Amino acid sequence: MTTQLMTMTKRLDAVSDEERGKLMALARAVEFPAGARIFEERGKADRFWLLREGEVRLELRVPGSAAAVTETVGQGSLLGWSWMFPPRRWHMSAKALTPVRAWEFDALEVRRLCEQDPRFGYVFTLACAEVIGHRLERARTRLLDLYGPYGSGLTP
Repeated sequence: MTTQLMTMTKRLDAVSDEERGKLMALARAVEFPAGARIFEERGKADRFWLLREGEVRLELRVPGSAAAVTETVGQGSLLGWSWMFPPRRWHMSAKALTPVRAWEFDALEVRRLCEQDPRFGYVFTLACAEVIGHRLERARTRLLDLYGPYGSGLTP
């Protein structure tokens, strides 16, 4: 797990126990074996996961090249954010590097919860937005490292 990415669960500390309980009531425990494709870029994004154990590799298609690995995420991380915004298609692909245990959430149910409880919706959306910004920056940096004439200029 990257140390730069705070866990989603810590971000959600701003919600009340009652609000957190409402979210977790929508959770379903799932497992993925090592090597499993969790979702594919451009596929329908109708769910997301909070990782409990294991590591997942995020990949981005690059025309004419192999998929670029943009980041590896692990315990406590949000996996999937494309479900939040139309057209609700995955922007990346995800593959389990190790056996993964996660809480899975139906996106439609969580969007409804956010609409019904605007305070929770605001805090939850801010937490997701922080993850989105981080993931986009990591993808940009990785693509510059791989394909830019001088890389990103950042050292790992």
